Amino acid sequence: MALLLRTLWSLHFREAPRRAVRGRPVSGVLGAGAGRRDAGSLTKNEPSLAKSEWRKKLTPEQFYVTREKGTEPPFSGIYLNNKEPGMYHCVCCDSPLFSSEKKYCSGTGWPSFSEAHGTTGSDESNTGILRRVDTSVGSVRTEVVCKQCEAHLGHVFPDGPGPAGQRFCINSVALKFKPGKP
Repeated sequence: MALLLRTLWSLHFREAPRRAVRGRPVSGVLGAGAGRRDAGSLTKNEPSLAKSEWRKKLTPEQFYVTREKGTEPPFSGIYLNNKEPGMYHCVCCDSPLFSSEKKYCSGTGWPSFSEAHGTTGSDESNTGILRRVDTSVGSVRTEVVCKQCEAHLGHVFPDGPGPAGQRFCINSVALKFKPGKP
C-alpha cells in the first residue's frame, strides 16, 4: 500500500505544486524574495539568504520543500518512524521546532506532532513556528513555517489527538533531528 501511495504521489501530486509555486508571483504568501517582511516575520533573528545561497546550502530536495513549498512523497521521510528521544530542528537555520515527546503516528505518511516545542496551552508565541494561510491547492489550509528563516515545514490540520486536536504534518527533509533529552 505504501509503495502504491508513493507511486501515485510522484505521478500526480508532486509535479503540480512545483509548477504552481514557480508560477506564483514573488508577492505571494511566503517570500521567494529575500528581504520581504510582513507582520509574521518581525521575530526573525537573522536575515533570509538569497535563493542562490539557499541552493548552495541545501540538497535539491530540501530546497524544493523548504524554499519552494514542496512536499516529500508520503512514507518516504527518514523521520517518519523515528522513535528516539530528542528535538527536531529546522534544516535551514537549526531553530528548535518540535519535541519527540509530542510526535505520534498519524498514519498519513509524514511525521506528525500534536504541538510545537515551546507551546503553552494554546499560546504559540514562544515556539519556533508561524502559521500562514495556504490556498495553493484550491482549498484553504494552514501552512507551518519556521519563525526564524521562513522555511516551509508542512501543514497543521484540526484532526490530531488530545484536547488541542492538532496534527502538525511535517516534511522530514525540512527537519534535522538531534537525539537526547527533549
